[in-house]
Amino acid sequence: MRSLLALRPYLARYRSKIAKGSVFVILANGFDSIYPLIVGAAVDALTTGQLKYSILTYALAGIAMVGLRGIFLFLVRQNLIVMSREVENDIRHDFFAHLQLLPKSFYNSRSTGDIMAHATNDIGNVRNFIGPGIMYSVQTTTRILFTLIILFSINPLVTVLALSPLPLITFIVYKVGKATFNRSLRVYEIFSDLTSKAQECMSGIRVVKSYAREQNEADEFDRISGDYQQKNLLLAKVQSFSFPMMFLLTSLSVIIVIYFGGIEVMKGNMTIGNISSFLVYLGQLTWPMIAFGWIINLIQRAAPSMKRIMDIIETVPDISDSSKTDHAITEKDIQGDIEFRNVCFRYPLSSSDTLRNINLNIRKGTTLGIIGPTGSGKSTLVNLIPRIWDVTSGSVMLDGRDIRTIPLSVLRRSIGIVPQESFLFSDTVGNNIAYSAELADLTAAEEAARSSGLYKDVDAFPKKFGTVLGERGITLSGGQKQRTSLARALYMKPKILILDDSMSAVDTKTEEEILQELKKIMLGRTSIIITHRISTVMSANNIIVLDRGSIIEEGTHNELLALKGMYFEIYQKQLLEEEISGIE
Repeated sequence: MRSLLALRPYLARYRSKIAKGSVFVILANGFDSIYPLIVGAAVDALTTGQLKYSILTYALAGIAMVGLRGIFLFLVRQNLIVMSREVENDIRHDFFAHLQLLPKSFYNSRSTGDIMAHATNDIGNVRNFIGPGIMYSVQTTTRILFTLIILFSINPLVTVLALSPLPLITFIVYKVGKATFNRSLRVYEIFSDLTSKAQECMSGIRVVKSYAREQNEADEFDRISGDYQQKNLLLAKVQSFSFPMMFLLTSLSVIIVIYFGGIEVMKGNMTIGNISSFLVYLGQLTWPMIAFGWIINLIQRAAPSMKRIMDIIETVPDISDSSKTDHAITEKDIQGDIEFRNVCFRYPLSSSDTLRNINLNIRKGTTLGIIGPTGSGKSTLVNLIPRIWDVTSGSVMLDGRDIRTIPLSVLRRSIGIVPQESFLFSDTVGNNIAYSAELADLTAAEEAARSSGLYKDVDAFPKKFGTVLGERGITLSGGQKQRTSLARALYMKPKILILDDSMSAVDTKTEEEILQELKKIMLGRTSIIITHRISTVMSANNIIVLDRGSIIEEGTHNELLALKGMYFEIYQKQLLEEEISGIE
């Protein structure tokens, strides 16, 4: 329950709608409470033959009460239900906006499905509490209050007897709702597995077909689908129990009114019209009794959901602007002079350093090549520059400033990164290339495509740069994905360009063409190239060899060959591989 207190700032924004909605609920229930009295008066007038007003007057009065109730119920929904949708939108906006601020370490510990569940099911549970929960709480309370006052004024004894079965409706709804919620969770879990299986199969359809595993995937999907069906049937059995029981209890109340009310009529303590009013009031009280149990279940669902949402929203990003950040720095101030000073880095939960005592200078306008075996820390090293991770000790300097003093937005807009795994959105080629811009510039996108060696491929597409890519760019080859990702980085004209083994799927001829173009584009700008091919970094101004998190060799291509160390060994192996492939 305490977690729901976090909703106060959101509800405070719409206090006027909540106040107006509550007033309209009271007015709607007030007119609804008058309606049974009109029915009772009309019945008494008909049974006694003493018509104080015409039948038409009674009918019009009843219609007026129902009409006014309908108008105010409409106004209730226009305020409370609309308010709940607005609060839902505010929470979803805050939730998604905060997700953008969270560091890579957060996403390493959370699955995408788990985060999506918070963004859908949990926020939905909170909205149900805010809208229907608040509306029915006010509606139920006022209706019961109005009805009890009127019924007790008519006949206290019959009121107590008639209402005695109704609290059982609340109890049944509460118990059934609890069981429904538990079984619904199991249904959601299986449904998540079902959708995940389908999504995974569709995304990996090339692998499925390559290994002829279509039937196996279909059987596995059928198994999960059958489990989903069984869980839904168990849920339906629980839900099917509640309505017959509610009808039984309300019917029991009607019988009690007819029996004991009839005795009171014979005694002269009640009239036939009173009995009629009682029956209408009982019908009106059935929903409030149901609503009580339902509201309790809404609270039970909303409280843990809000807690899970707030746990994420209140997560403080490990990497963010701080009090030391100089917000006066702009992108124009970034030149591209990088220095690593005694840098060490250790991943969270790791027992050893991934990088050890890194000291390195990368001068503005130069190109640094990074070579090393898998797992040596190459990607980790370059990820420290845009602060994907922060150093464990030491410092990374940019133009003489500690990068932690540079605003994150300025720092990252000054750096173009082409990662090992190219991620493309389900959008047009042009929009994927111009992702860094608010409005895509097709001319600039074409220039970036030419520089990355992608233009010829895109020009062959039916819709050119307007061609929509499949999910994660599945319609492109590996090389085309990498070149699109490279074009995206070049489009933003970065002060620093980082290529993290981003041309591994490109043939050597295309790679050479791209590198020649990069020399022109990055003239006067800083470039860092991680690769396994020595041919890629031969012309770099400086090359480092990383092994087990440390720089073991540094120099130009010729200087490193003269050392006859790891770089020399890698070079000799690659020369041999080229000779063998040439013979074949």
